Amino acid sequence: MDNEGGPRPASEDAGFRLETERLILRPFALDDLDELAPILGDAETMQYYPAPFTRERSRQWIVWNLANYRDHGHGLWVLESRETGELLGDCGLIPQTIDGRKEVEVGWHVKKTHWSRGLATEAGAACRDHAFGELGLTRLISLIRPENVPSRRVAEKLGMTIEKEISHGPGSGMPHFVYVLEKT
Repeated sequence: MDNEGGPRPASEDAGFRLETERLILRPFALDDLDELAPILGDAETMQYYPAPFTRERSRQWIVWNLANYRDHGHGLWVLESRETGELLGDCGLIPQTIDGRKEVEVGWHVKKTHWSRGLATEAGAACRDHAFGELGLTRLISLIRPENVPSRRVAEKLGMTIEKEISHGPGSGMPHFVYVLEKT
């Protein structure tokens, strides 16, 4: 499969999971709302978004990801602690269109109490490897606000570099760096 879409890979069925040393990445379910809403509703966690998410907006986030699994074979997945089973955020592969080009973005959100532990990098690396391996993608992007230094560091640890700056988001858009990694 290339970045344009294609058939849904068998690995993306309901039983999909990626495992890392400390994390399990699995599909969202509506039952995850109670644990996800406080993460996406936290003003500091969502400071690079137009606003923190309401509970309803967090529910819509889950529904959007369920549709992405169905339509694209991937989306953001739950980050779950292997040790405790706690929902720690999300990470995954998101369809985007940038300057008329269909792209796949690797993105992440981590619960504030678990920042600076390398979880976004660990999960992002698993998603990158899954994208370039099982999914056969040859290019990934990350859209990151210039002032979001922690996420910029994660992208760089994943091997990504800035390709350009764009205006992206609702309304007139906000400045974002387009980080890129191409499979060699």
